[in-house]
Amino acid sequence: MSSLSPTELASRLRSPKPPRLLDVREAEEHAFCALTGSTLLPLGELAERAGELEAWKGEEIVVYCHHGVRSAHAIAFLRGQGFTRLTNLSGGIDRWSVEVDPQVPRY
Repeated sequence: MSSLSPTELASRLRSPKPPRLLDVREAEEHAFCALTGSTLLPLGELAERAGELEAWKGEEIVVYCHHGVRSAHAIAFLRGQGFTRLTNLSGGIDRWSVEVDPQVPRY
């Protein structure tokens, strides 16, 4: 599985065509802290709501969660649905807070 470090993602987000951000944490986690511009679709709802991402199929998508485990499961599922340009945020939003943006609260 392809993965990006938080610093690599920060650089990619500044590019002219940044990747889509998919947050697969729970709504409460997303409300507490999230990457700007991310779309929330909790892992537990992914199977029934994957159709909402259909327009993203040809685009680069970076999937993230708290530490990177749920996002890995989401990527495995989405690959089975025909998504090909998927990358996991290594260490999740927790590592993002440590390495890129300390203003993002840790939990």
